[in-house]
Amino acid sequence: MNGRDLVRSMKAVSLVGTAQGLRAVRSSWRRRRVDAVGLAPRGVERARTPGPVTGVEPGPGGGVVRFARSELRVRVTTGGAIFWGWDGAEPDPSHALVSGSPEADPRAVLEPDKEGGWRVVSERATVVVSRLGAVELRTPGGLMLRRDLPPRWWEPVDGGAGHWSQRSQVAADARFFGLGGRARGPRLRNGTYRMWNTDPGGSFGPGDGPLYITMPVQLVVADVGCHLVFHDNTWDGSVTVREGEEGAGSGHDRAGACEVRMDGGPLRCWVVVGTPARVLHTWASLTGPPALPPAWALGHHHARWGFGGEQEVRRIVAGYRERGLPLDAVHLDIDHYEAHQVFTVDKETYPHLPQLADELLADGVRLVSIVDPAVKAEPGNEVYDSGRATDAFVRDAAGRTVHGVVWPGQAVYPDFTDARVRAWWGGLYKERLAQGFAGFWHDMNEPVSFAAFGEPTLPRSARHALEGRGGDHREAHNVYGLGMARAGYEGLCELHPQERPFLFSRSGWAGMQRYGGTWSGDVATGWPGLRASLSLVLGLGLCGVPYSGPDVGGFDGSPSPELYLRWFQLGSRLPLFRTHAALRAGRREPWEFGPDVLEHARVALVERRRLLPYFVTLAHLARRTGTPYVRPLWWGNPEDRALRDCEDAFLLGDCLLVAPVFEPGAVRRTVRLPPGRWYDTATGQAYEGPAHVLLEAPLSRIPVLARAGGVLPVRGADGGLELEVWAPAPGRTGGGLVVADAGDGWEEPEIERFAARWVGGRVVVERDGRDGEEAAGEVGLPVTVRGLPQPQM
Repeated sequence: MNGRDLVRSMKAVSLVGTAQGLRAVRSSWRRRRVDAVGLAPRGVERARTPGPVTGVEPGPGGGVVRFARSELRVRVTTGGAIFWGWDGAEPDPSHALVSGSPEADPRAVLEPDKEGGWRVVSERATVVVSRLGAVELRTPGGLMLRRDLPPRWWEPVDGGAGHWSQRSQVAADARFFGLGGRARGPRLRNGTYRMWNTDPGGSFGPGDGPLYITMPVQLVVADVGCHLVFHDNTWDGSVTVREGEEGAGSGHDRAGACEVRMDGGPLRCWVVVGTPARVLHTWASLTGPPALPPAWALGHHHARWGFGGEQEVRRIVAGYRERGLPLDAVHLDIDHYEAHQVFTVDKETYPHLPQLADELLADGVRLVSIVDPAVKAEPGNEVYDSGRATDAFVRDAAGRTVHGVVWPGQAVYPDFTDARVRAWWGGLYKERLAQGFAGFWHDMNEPVSFAAFGEPTLPRSARHALEGRGGDHREAHNVYGLGMARAGYEGLCELHPQERPFLFSRSGWAGMQRYGGTWSGDVATGWPGLRASLSLVLGLGLCGVPYSGPDVGGFDGSPSPELYLRWFQLGSRLPLFRTHAALRAGRREPWEFGPDVLEHARVALVERRRLLPYFVTLAHLARRTGTPYVRPLWWGNPEDRALRDCEDAFLLGDCLLVAPVFEPGAVRRTVRLPPGRWYDTATGQAYEGPAHVLLEAPLSRIPVLARAGGVLPVRGADGGLELEVWAPAPGRTGGGLVVADAGDGWEEPEIERFAARWVGGRVVVERDGRDGEEAAGEVGLPVTVRGLPQPQM
C-alpha cells in the first residue's frame, strides 16, 4: 500500500463527505487493481530509428520511402493537405477525418533529391525526405517551414506496441498556437503540454493544465509563412515547445523547436500550408465543417447549478423581462435530475417541466439541459436497465462492467466508440425533447470518475470497441467526449430532422466541431480567469472549433461588480454568451450587482442583440470556410511580429476589433492596431494602423473598433435586417459579407456581397458588384454610413 495514497484517501473522506468520499476511495483502489491485472508491465525496451534509405515506391500523390528499419508514406491530396505516416500508418482509420482519406493529387510525384534523399513537389509546399529519415517542409520558393528530425521508437524486446517521439525545428521567429483549450494560450510559451483530456477537479486559472480538450494540433506562424500540423494519434502524450531566439543581426539565430511524445499508437500527421484562412479552410475540409448553431443559440444564455425549481426559473426569466434585458435561453444543471440520474426529472422541484418549457418559449426563451455520460448503476433505473440489455457499458479486460463514482454514486459508462451504443444513446434524447428542451450541454465526459488519488477517469485497461478494432482506454480516453457528442448530435438529427441540433460539450477532440461547440468549463472567478477565458476561445478557434465561450463571472466564488461587468462585456462579443455559476457561488444576474452594473450590462445585451445578424453571418461563414468568429489580431497580417504577441484583444469577424479590459480599475487601455484605418465605435474617432493607440475604456464599455470600409449586418429598431457601413479611408474601398437568417432548419442561404466606395464625396454601397446603388437604400436594405467627416461649423 502506498502511504501517500492512504493519506489522500483519508482526506477524501473528510473533505468530500463520508458516503461519496468512501466511494471515491474504493473507486481509486479498484481502478489501481484493475490496471495492475489488465495492463502488462513495461519491460525492457530497445530504441529504433529509421536507418538509411533502401528504396522507394512511387504512388498516387507521392509514394513510399523505405529505410533499413522503417518506411515512410507521403501523400499530397487534391485539397493541398499533406499526409505522412511511418511504419505503414495510413490516414484511416481516424476519429478526426470526416470522410476517410481525401483523394491524392496526381500532379504530386516522388522524385530524387540531392544527397540521396527524395522529395514530393506540390502546388503549396515541397516535402523533402533525407536519406536518414528527416522530413522537411518547404515553401514553393524553397524556404524551410518545418524540419522533422528522424523519429525514434522504443519497443518491447519481447514484441508488442511501443511509444515514440518526434523532434522538429521551425524558424527562430515562429510562434506556436493550438493544442486544444489552453488557459495559458493562445500563444504557447516554452513548456510541456500534456495531451490527455482532464477534469482539473475544481476551478482553474491560466497556469493550470491539461484541461478538458486537448488536441495534437499546432498552428505555427512565422515570417516565412503559416502551417498547421496535426499528429493523428489519440494516446496520452505531450508536446514540448521551445520558442527560438534571433541573434540580433549576429547570424546566430536559435531555431524554434518542439517535441511530440506519444505513449502508443501510430506516428502519422497531416500538414497544411498557407494563409491562416486557407489553413483553417483546408483543416475543416479534412475534419468536417463546424455545426451551425440555431440563431437563438447566438443570443444570451443564463445558467446556474442550483436554480432550485420551476418558480426560481420563472423568477429569473421575469427579472430579465421586467428590466427589458434580452434573454434567449435558460440552462438547467444536474440539480433538475432525480437523484442526479441522467435523462430523469425531479418531479418535486420541476413537476410541470414541459409546461414550463412551453411558457418560456412563448417569451422567446429556450430550455437547455445538461447531459452527463455516467449512468447510475442501479437496477430499476430505466437507462441502466436498457443499457445492460444493449450491452452498452465499458468493460474491463476480464469482461466485467467498469464502475466509477460520479454525481449519482456508483455509475457505469457507455462505450461511445461503438456505433451500436451511439445509436442507443442518441435515442434517449427523445425523453429530453419530450420535456421541452431545445438544446444540450454535455458535461463530465472526459470521462470523469471521482478519485481520492490517481487520475479521475476510467482504468487505462478498460476495453472499448474503437469502431470495431478493439483497444483500451489509453487509446479511447481522448475521444470519449467526441463520441458522446456524435451520439447526441446524430440522435437529435434523427429525432428532430427539421431542426439543427444545438449541442456543446465540455470534452472533445479534433473534429468535435462537426457536432457543436464547447465552453470554458470551471474557470476560476478572478481577473486571471477572465484573461484565461479569452485564451481558450482564441486557441480553440485556431484548432477548428469556432463556437465557444466562458462561464461569465467565473464558475466559483462571487465576482466583484467590476469583474462581473468586464466579464459580461467580453462575453457579449464571444460566440457562446452564457452566465453560469456553481452551486454555492454568488449570483450572476445583472441586477444583483447594483444599478450602475445593471445599466452597463443592459448596453452590452442590447448591442449583442443588435449584432445578432453579424453573428449569424459569422456562423455561416465558419461552417463554409472553417474561419473562426473570434480571431487573433495577426489573422490578416501573420507577417507582423508585433501582432503575433498580442493576446489581450481580438478580431470579431473581418469588421470589428474588440479590446477587453483585464485589469481592475482600468479606464483606458492600449491596443496594437493591424494595418488600416479603424474607428472607435463609441466616439467615431479614427486611428491609423499599424500602431499602438490609447483608448478610453470607462466602466460603461470596452473598446470596440470597426475597420474602415466594413459592412456589418445589424438588427434594426423594428427587428429587420439593416447594413451598417463604416466609411472607407479616402481613396480606398471596403466591403462585407451578409448571410441572412433562414431559420433554424437546414436551408443554406446565399452569401450576399456588398462593396463600399467613395463617389463624388459620398459613400456608395454596391451589392454583388452592381453599380449605381447608393447608401440611401437601393441595395434593398436600410443602410447607415458611419465614420463620415463631421461638417465644419
